[in-house]
Amino acid sequence: MRSIRNVWPFLAAVASLLALLQLGNWLNPIIFPSLPAVFDRLVGSLNDEKFWQTVGASLYRLFVGYPIACIVAGFLGLVAGLYRGFALYLRRLIAILQSIPPITWLPFLMIIFGFGDVPIILIVMIASFFPMAISVMNGTEGVIRTHLEVAKVLGANKGQLLRKVYLPETFPAFITGAQVAFGNAWRSLVAGEMVGSTMVGLGFSITFTANVADMSGLIMYIIVIGTFATLLDQVLLERLKRRLLRWRYVGGGEER
Repeated sequence: MRSIRNVWPFLAAVASLLALLQLGNWLNPIIFPSLPAVFDRLVGSLNDEKFWQTVGASLYRLFVGYPIACIVAGFLGLVAGLYRGFALYLRRLIAILQSIPPITWLPFLMIIFGFGDVPIILIVMIASFFPMAISVMNGTEGVIRTHLEVAKVLGANKGQLLRKVYLPETFPAFITGAQVAFGNAWRSLVAGEMVGSTMVGLGFSITFTANVADMSGLIMYIIVIGTFATLLDQVLLERLKRRLLRWRYVGGGEER
C-alpha cells in the first residue's frame, strides 16, 4: 500500500506530460508527433545498436567526470574546514567561477583539447564541482565545536581531525552535495553534446533530429534523457542517500 502511495504522484506527473504531448498532436500534428508514433520509434530504437552506443557515450562521460569532481570537491571542502584562510579563498573562488555557466567554457576547452570526450567530461566536472564543494564546506562549518575541542585535547593532529571528526560529521553534506551536483552534471552533459564537441551522445542526437525535423525522434530523445536522469537521481541516488542516512529519517529511510 505504501509503495502505491509513493508511486502514484510520479505516474500522475508522467501521465500529465504525455497527455500534453498528445494534446499538442491534436492541435498541430506537424510539430507534435502522436504518442503511438513516439513509442513506436522508442521500441524500434531499443533494438538498434546505434541507440545504445549513443546512450553509452553519454553515460561514459557522466561516470568519468562526475565522480572525479565529487571526490576532488569533497576533499577540498574538508580541507577548508581545517584552514580558515583556505576556506575564505575557496569560497571567493567559487563565488566568481560558479557565476559563469559551465557550457560557456566549452569553446575554450575545444580549442585546447579539440573535439571528443575530454571537453565534455571537463564541463561535467566543472558543473559538478561547485555544488559539491559548497555543500561540504557548509557541512564543515556545522561541525560541533565540542567534538573538535575534545579531539584536540586528546592530541588529534590535522589528519586525525579530518578523518575522525570532519569526515563523519559532514557525511550527510557529501550525500546531499552529490545529489545536487548530479543535476548540474547531467544538464551540462546534454548541453555540451548539443553544442557539437562530439558526434555521438544524447545531446548530439537531440540536435541532429531537430536539424532534420525528425520530430518523433526529437521527442523520443527528450523522453530518454528525462528517463535516465530520473532513474539515476530518484532511484539510484535517492535510495542510496536514504540507505546511507537512514538514521536521519523517521521510519529508517523508507519514503512515507
